[in-house]
Amino acid sequence: MARYTEAKCRICRREGAKLFLKGDRCFSPKCAMDRPTRAVAPGQHGRARKKVSEYALQMREKQKTRRTYGLLERQFHNYFVKADRQKGVTGTNLLVMLESRLDNVVYRLGFANSRSQARQFVRHGLFTLNGHKVNIPSLLVKVGDIIEIPEKRRKIKAFADAAETVGRRGTPNWLEADYAAFKGTVKALPQRDDIRMDVNEQLIVELYSK
Repeated sequence: MARYTEAKCRICRREGAKLFLKGDRCFSPKCAMDRPTRAVAPGQHGRARKKVSEYALQMREKQKTRRTYGLLERQFHNYFVKADRQKGVTGTNLLVMLESRLDNVVYRLGFANSRSQARQFVRHGLFTLNGHKVNIPSLLVKVGDIIEIPEKRRKIKAFADAAETVGRRGTPNWLEADYAAFKGTVKALPQRDDIRMDVNEQLIVELYSK
């Protein structure tokens, strides 16, 4: 499967926003977006003033959201198609599905320092879902689902490091984390107000609806 292997800070600089791709580093002074000399688009023309068209705004919003969740273009578009077929607001349906991915839930619970790390953990089978081993990051969780770290995996240092940093970003209200028991519970599906991301999903809908 194709994946991005270049510097992740370049992605945030290109989108002009923090996408929290490097975990705890994004909350530290080392973050490129907190350094005025670096918080510009990469490349020799990064500081140039450009006239931004309506299409460019829509494209950048789509790219920002897609890159935040670490998805390929085809994957992201498939989510949009599914969201468009559901009842309700298409943009909200899209964000709810993205937030409900197992790798994102693992990240939101604080069992991983970033979404990319959460995806790797899930692929390696380090979690169980309702008592069953899972290795599919794209699996959509449901209300009442329990994500747990098996006892033999609990000594992995990365889990302890991630748990220490979760306080900086917080755990969303629709999830409940029990770090003493190394498990988390999906209390409800996320609502739009629960998704604390600087994203205008309507621009994505307008882009794909052309």
